[in-house]
Amino acid sequence: MSLSVADVLALPGLSGMRLRAGHTAQHQPIRWTYQAENPGIADWVIGGELVFVTGIGHPRDEANLLRLLHEAHERRCAGMVILVGEQFIQAIPASVVTAADRLGVPLVEQPYALKMVLVTHAIGTALVQAEQLARSRRHVLEVLLDGDYQNLELLLLRAEGLGLGQALQMPRQVALFKLDGADHLFAEVAQGDAEDRLQAGRATFLQRLNEHLAGAGHALPLVGHGQSWIALLPEGGENRQALAAWLQRLNTELAPLRVFLGLSTSGHTPAMLPQGLGQARQALAAAQCFPERLGVCSFNALGTLELLAAIRDRALLDRFVERILGPLVGDDSRHRPVLIPTLQAWFQENGNLARAAERLHVHRNTLNYRLQRIEALSGCSFEDPHDRLNLSIALLIRSMSSST
Repeated sequence: MSLSVADVLALPGLSGMRLRAGHTAQHQPIRWTYQAENPGIADWVIGGELVFVTGIGHPRDEANLLRLLHEAHERRCAGMVILVGEQFIQAIPASVVTAADRLGVPLVEQPYALKMVLVTHAIGTALVQAEQLARSRRHVLEVLLDGDYQNLELLLLRAEGLGLGQALQMPRQVALFKLDGADHLFAEVAQGDAEDRLQAGRATFLQRLNEHLAGAGHALPLVGHGQSWIALLPEGGENRQALAAWLQRLNTELAPLRVFLGLSTSGHTPAMLPQGLGQARQALAAAQCFPERLGVCSFNALGTLELLAAIRDRALLDRFVERILGPLVGDDSRHRPVLIPTLQAWFQENGNLARAAERLHVHRNTLNYRLQRIEALSGCSFEDPHDRLNLSIALLIRSMSSST
């Protein structure tokens, strides 16, 4: 459970506050409150704040209020509260109300007669209570996903007491998100700035994800594991397409950070959630291996990888990869690594030599030489369909192993 502007307006003792604009966004979650004391707020908020503007300590004319509103929108604040009375800010300008509606920023009017200390105390208390409830709900979901329970019926009774009963009756699809690219970020940016950008990117990702899931009718809290998050999506055939389009836009914004997504099959009841999480993990590994698929993979699209994942003897798979690709990997380790990338490019271009050479930025004669060397070292022929299958599967296993 999270606290929203709509929830704040319904708190006891806060009936004097009035929503003036941004009605469509009034259910965005509030992370905390912030009182604006400077001409701008962009340097002081990171997203999710409910910003209070009093006019005390800094003059707040129409131009400044518009600036604050635009900065609140850019920094993804949960909303803005403007205190109105005889002193300081007598009224909210019509242009500010219009802009708030256009930008989708909830704009609340608070009379000066309603003391700030009472408002912030009520909101702070509600935020703490909401976080305690959310923590209990997340714990129940963690236990369900791990399958770490002795009595499912009793656990579901606890879930019902926490308000999750109805949501858990709906069949779910497990979605596993992972925020990646921190190494690239720290390699490109100074360490202090990189850490700030990483935390800002993480906050942006979580805010965008919560907004997207809320629009999709997601009624269960996210479960976090390090840089990965689990969402239990409502059953429906549009999840992958909608999430892929959303993910593509988000990754453009977060670059060089990138979010990958693995999806289970649909129709998981509470007892089946551990199985669904296992499927999502396998799909996520495939999504990371094949970023050209927009970083999204569904378990039911894994094909051969689904069969490979069912092999419990890891050593058997490793021996197969070593037998097929070992000579190529060994040659790459002794020289400039070109044979494995060449083999990957050949498969990615379906054996089209011209396109494979273009992908590798090499002359076609160079590509032909490398392919001949691959055949000589591996003992496989590109003309033999069984050899091609062995090479392809070995590459898949190696890619999956390197991503886990």
